[in-house]
Amino acid sequence: MVGQEVVSKTLKNAISTHQISHAYLFSGPRGTGKTSAAKIFAKAINCPNQQDGEPCNTCDICLSVTNGSLEDVIELDAASNNGVDEIRDIRDKSTYAPSRAQYKVYIIDEVHMLTTGAFNALLKTLEEPTENVVFVLATTEIQKIPATILSRVQRFAFRAISVTDISHHLAEILTKEQVEFEPEALDLIATAADGGMRDALSTLDQALSFSEAGLSTDDALLVTGAISKQALSSYVSAIAQGDVREALAQLDLIFNDGKNMIRFTEDLMRHFRDMLLADAASLPTSKGQIFNWIDIATDTLQTLKQTTQEKIAADVMTMRCCEASASVDYGQVIAELQDKVAKLTEKLETGDFQAATVATPKPVQRPTQSKSTTAYFSKEFVFKALSQATNEARQTIQNAWEEVINSFESGFGKSMLQSTSAVAASKDFVVVTFESEFIAQKAVQNEELKVQFGNFMSNIVGFAPEIIALTTEDWLAIRSEYASLHQKQSSESDAVAVTSPDVTAVATSHQVVDEAQALFGDVVEVIED
Repeated sequence: MVGQEVVSKTLKNAISTHQISHAYLFSGPRGTGKTSAAKIFAKAINCPNQQDGEPCNTCDICLSVTNGSLEDVIELDAASNNGVDEIRDIRDKSTYAPSRAQYKVYIIDEVHMLTTGAFNALLKTLEEPTENVVFVLATTEIQKIPATILSRVQRFAFRAISVTDISHHLAEILTKEQVEFEPEALDLIATAADGGMRDALSTLDQALSFSEAGLSTDDALLVTGAISKQALSSYVSAIAQGDVREALAQLDLIFNDGKNMIRFTEDLMRHFRDMLLADAASLPTSKGQIFNWIDIATDTLQTLKQTTQEKIAADVMTMRCCEASASVDYGQVIAELQDKVAKLTEKLETGDFQAATVATPKPVQRPTQSKSTTAYFSKEFVFKALSQATNEARQTIQNAWEEVINSFESGFGKSMLQSTSAVAASKDFVVVTFESEFIAQKAVQNEELKVQFGNFMSNIVGFAPEIIALTTEDWLAIRSEYASLHQKQSSESDAVAVTSPDVTAVATSHQVVDEAQALFGDVVEVIED
């Protein structure tokens, strides 16, 4: 019973002291040894040669349990035998004494699959146990077991087996069989097993069938679908530099090699975790940046599990990680400046004025990224859209924004529109800000996205505006330019209005206020002078 020391020790003590209960419940993740433990327990309580709770595995009883020929140990799969009649049959037969063994043992696997009526019939048996009859129930979903059953059994929780325990057990098996192996290959198989020994053994058999001589790391990578550390390092190096094209190229290599994008994201998160545990001096970026990447990967993992467009979702994750890397790490800059100020203060207090010099900090530069020579948007078109924008339309779309994004069942829209905002809108247009120019271009070029977006908007808010995609940086610049232009026009109108009736000046003032509110929303404060 690998990795289940607590359960093993408790059961052995119960056997040694002859404190056998009439009913046990083994619960835990799949492949952790629940059914196997039940069979070993059936051996141990019936073995005439058991020592300290351990069966001898050589007597007639032990051998019969191993090959499934002992009629006093009955195994039932509740997934296919979950009716009242099957449980009533067990109840009736359990009244008969065991024929060869000391205890008659009923092992009911996947017991949570029993119907309500079957549970009631089983409850009657557990309430009035027959002497020398033991029930061992096994389940992966203990929350589905009625409380009336739980209160009448001894419960044992099987935990997921650690990667180290699985790897050591596989190494023992291969050593015993005199099969050569690479330790890293066993770690890959153990990690892929996700805490289940059964899955690990199955994957090991598959890998050995594939390999020609021993077990190599390449064989394990191929069979498990895991990503090599070299591939992950190349990918992370590219996103750390903010190089979108290189990062996407590395992702294409991984995808074209047949790797699953969900598995890739999981391996990437483990790689990020290992980076956090490493020495900060050896990292290609700050630990704060790694935490940002983990947040992005976590969001993407949820999307990947809902979409059929896995590659697109992984592409968007890559772009977001690169964009996060391209932003300035102001926290690190502030920390460095605070450290320098502290040193300067210390020197001033000690009177060491000549030594009280602080090196000029290096300017923080944003990593350069290649951009197309042609602008991805028309300033005149955006100005035209802003001239039609209203605060009411913007507020309506903002309130419905999350519902619109969640309406994309495939998850593709969610991936593309994550971390976006509707910053200005009319019934014909909506200005949406994206984290990078690359993603903004992809959004406006995708006809399927625009059609679905329009349909969802029409159903939710009653009108279907066209998307105008801008980066946050470009939006701030064009908004400022548009506001300056209209301020100039308003000033010229005010100059003309000096010789005009007062009502003209009032109308012009109201127009400026309306335009400002349409662009900036509720943050505009009107002060009457």
